[in-house]
Amino acid sequence: MKKVAIIQDLSSFGKCSLTAAIPVLSVMGVQAVPLPTAIFSAQTGYPSYFSEDLTTKMPYFQQEWDKLQVTFDGIHTGYITGKDQVQHILQFLDRFKSENTLLLVDPVMGDMGEAYTNFDEELLQQMRELVTRADVITPNLTECCLLTGYSYERLNRYADKLDYLQAVQEAGLQLQQMTDAHIIITGVSAPNAQSADASIGNMYMNGESSAFSLVPYNGKSYSGTGDLFASVIMGSLMRGEDMTTAIQLAETFLSAAIRDTDVEGVPAVEGINFERYLLMLL
Repeated sequence: MKKVAIIQDLSSFGKCSLTAAIPVLSVMGVQAVPLPTAIFSAQTGYPSYFSEDLTTKMPYFQQEWDKLQVTFDGIHTGYITGKDQVQHILQFLDRFKSENTLLLVDPVMGDMGEAYTNFDEELLQQMRELVTRADVITPNLTECCLLTGYSYERLNRYADKLDYLQAVQEAGLQLQQMTDAHIIITGVSAPNAQSADASIGNMYMNGESSAFSLVPYNGKSYSGTGDLFASVIMGSLMRGEDMTTAIQLAETFLSAAIRDTDVEGVPAVEGINFERYLLMLL
């Protein structure tokens, strides 16, 4: 069975990060090996939560896994608390990433045009170094703009859908210049995002071509959807499926779970009812 090291936080409530990645990878036939970056009683979108940063504990995982002489088929990074954790991750890659290890970096730094509270210029510079090591990068549109310096405000001034998508592609091309990785920009909502036939999509770029796919959009931003998307991509690639198949599977899975969640009226902060649809990933 293939093994994937998952380097991100554990949030008890919110259905994100490790509580999203572990069940997805497990049902897809991959052993999920967590390396937690922090623990939260609930994800940071909740009005109150307890948290503990595990930066100083991360090297112990590497030391103990080194003693076991383990190898990984994949490494998946998500939420990190700051620049010091990126340094630990880079050291982890030096030890555990071989030429046959797939590195997926989800550069969690912000959303909806706003950076998260842990964001600063030093973290940005470290994240830019990390993405240069990646094989697959799954930023949302905000994170793509942060990494490249492209203006998020400029993107959202376009009223025409084709002009907007061309601008998104320009931002993606700037990121492509930083790395040889496959890039999937998630959460790309066209200018009609609040209309009755609203849609949201993902733009895939591989250095040679680009493709854009759309799914229905209810106008809500649910906790954990980016983590679930990236986890399905990793699981699919671990099974030897191509990127187009991986993206289609992730979109189908998430669309079904979001529809269910919307019908039940679940608050967005609580995440989506993905557990009911894990069988779709078999």
